[in-house]
Amino acid sequence: MRILPFLIGLLLLAGWMGCSPAPPAEPVEKPPWEWTEAEWRAPVEAVRAGRRLAPESWPGGARVAVALSFDFDNETVSLRDNQTTASNLSRGQYGSRAGLPRVLDLLDRHRIPSSFFIPAVSALLYPEDVADIVAAGHEIGVHGWIHERNSLISGEEERRLIEQALETLTEMTGTRPVGLRTPSWDYSPNTLQIIRDLGFLYDSSLMADDWPYEVVAHGEPTGVVELPVEWILDDAPYFGFSRYSALRPHSTPDDVLSIWIAEFDMAREEGGMFLLTMHPHVIGHRSRIAMLERLVEHMNASGDVWYATHEQVARYALENSP
Repeated sequence: MRILPFLIGLLLLAGWMGCSPAPPAEPVEKPPWEWTEAEWRAPVEAVRAGRRLAPESWPGGARVAVALSFDFDNETVSLRDNQTTASNLSRGQYGSRAGLPRVLDLLDRHRIPSSFFIPAVSALLYPEDVADIVAAGHEIGVHGWIHERNSLISGEEERRLIEQALETLTEMTGTRPVGLRTPSWDYSPNTLQIIRDLGFLYDSSLMADDWPYEVVAHGEPTGVVELPVEWILDDAPYFGFSRYSALRPHSTPDDVLSIWIAEFDMAREEGGMFLLTMHPHVIGHRSRIAMLERLVEHMNASGDVWYATHEQVARYALENSP
């Protein structure tokens, strides 16, 4: 008799005895080299660079627009990844405790308006810092809720977190942010539509040009200004460090300075835009803030720089481009 339940189980699994057939196997995803033209065009055309926004000149006859930005992430990257040891979190706290005062001091001494993109959780952890940034005349932009990875969450969740972050920063600063930089420059299939629905003037997360440009969705202009970023113009790839990685790359401040000066010099020669992405917990270390000061001194020596917030660059480029 013991064998009867076993036989019945086999019959059920085989789909006999009038039961529903077994569910079909999951379809095997085609490799990209087997895609049809429609299949490989679809992701390419979803978000695209449209017309270049290239004014003939910048305000005051400046030759180059310089947009310095700082992502005030602090502990949010560690919290997002559930890395909650005191050691990990202390590296984030450095951005508030030591890095930000040095950054604000440099910007104040050189009278440079800048843009700070802040995850809402970081703003809630450091409301006094947010107040200091605003009091100094800098722009505040949205940078997610807790530096989440947009492409790994649902569209509904992504929208909720961006709306929540936008509401939080508006309440804390008294001004509704007009710009978004996605955490880690991550773009889901839903990100652009969320940007449009929430009425942002500009985004600063994509990399299709050195100049500002209008974002196009499925071939249609959106009116959203893109202020493109680039990994070679970001401090984190050069100075990042993982204690658990066997590979621990490190660039000297002089190495990074030489790259950034070369990028600025070419931007000036072209009459374009020079945009840097930095982080107070990264650039705020002593040798690196000294390097940033040397870069500023080099740019100042040219005598024809327009320092501006991202909002100012986006509005001017949109309104003064052919």
